[in-house]
Amino acid sequence: MTRLQQKIDDRMQRAEQSGLLRRRQKLSQTVGCANRLVHQGSIKHNFASNDYLGLSQSPELIEALGEGARLYGVGSGASPLVTGYSDAHAELEQALCEATGHEAALLFSSGFSANSALMKTLLDKESVVVADKLIHASLIDGLLESGAQLKRFAHNDLGAAKRLVDKHQPLAVVTESVFSMDGDLAPINELYGLAKGNGAWLIVDDAHGFGVLPQGGHNRVDASCCDIQIVTFGKALGCQGAAILGSNAGIDFLVAHARDYIYSTALSPASAHVALKAVSLTQDGERRGRLAQVIEAFKLATKARGLELLGSKTPIQPLVVGDIDKLAKVDRELKAAGFWVGAIRPPTVPQGSARLRITLNVKHTQAELEALADQLQRALQD
Repeated sequence: MTRLQQKIDDRMQRAEQSGLLRRRQKLSQTVGCANRLVHQGSIKHNFASNDYLGLSQSPELIEALGEGARLYGVGSGASPLVTGYSDAHAELEQALCEATGHEAALLFSSGFSANSALMKTLLDKESVVVADKLIHASLIDGLLESGAQLKRFAHNDLGAAKRLVDKHQPLAVVTESVFSMDGDLAPINELYGLAKGNGAWLIVDDAHGFGVLPQGGHNRVDASCCDIQIVTFGKALGCQGAAILGSNAGIDFLVAHARDYIYSTALSPASAHVALKAVSLTQDGERRGRLAQVIEAFKLATKARGLELLGSKTPIQPLVVGDIDKLAKVDRELKAAGFWVGAIRPPTVPQGSARLRITLNVKHTQAELEALADQLQRALQD
């Protein structure tokens, strides 16, 4: 056995023994069967998807994908600076700018790529960055690769953020709009004021907020409250890709220097066409209104059964179990009862806070919400 294979085997064995080994599970979904997954021949109610507005299964996006393929083909064929930047990409960027008020946008094939590219292109070892302790792994990886000095403040603690900003005078303050594991909201306006008062940019990962937070609401992210906004298309927009939004000067700099953008095949134009349709569908607020009703109904159902959620106002509704072994037991019981819920363990969340990450969407019915609440109560009482 080679030394590298021995190292791989040892790490896999340690992860399995500690209950932290990650494995893929093959799931299938039939178009038109909202919130149903099939796993090993068994149908499950899906409470783990980030498809908050139910758009991934919508007739509008399915039609847009076919239309995009007919108009542009199925692949971009090259990187954006060669031949891979088309009308489809430009139209999507323009729509995103109109929706957020930013001057310019830059498309990527995934949110992870966008976040990582942004951090390691804008920043270097001479840079200081102040960030919320719970920012996404993609941002952290990009910061580590950039060599920037990362100063992290306690989650959503404005006082701690101010002390770090005043002391270190960073180039940027980084946060998320909606935090992916807790479902809570960042104090965006306050952080923006803090950043601007100290000559820094505020960078907001809006992956779980765009299309979900109400337009004109206190927590909605747009150009009025940040310098850079990252939007991913795989959550509320129900499709694929991501965009960085900001000033013309900032986006021009990324076009010229972001290696992930320069040396990657561009997002397919058909995917850009789908995302364009998805952006248009999120602008009227009807789906956000329905989602808010689903969230409130689930919170009432769990409260009636004595279940303690974390208090999130978003479709991410965490229920902390704590112990990894207990979480595994509860997860098995939920799946056996026909419910597929995210079971999140360290290091994704802090030690001692293993949890069920329940995600809601506009397609969940009152009966499904009540049934899940009943099963959660049974599983946690056993």
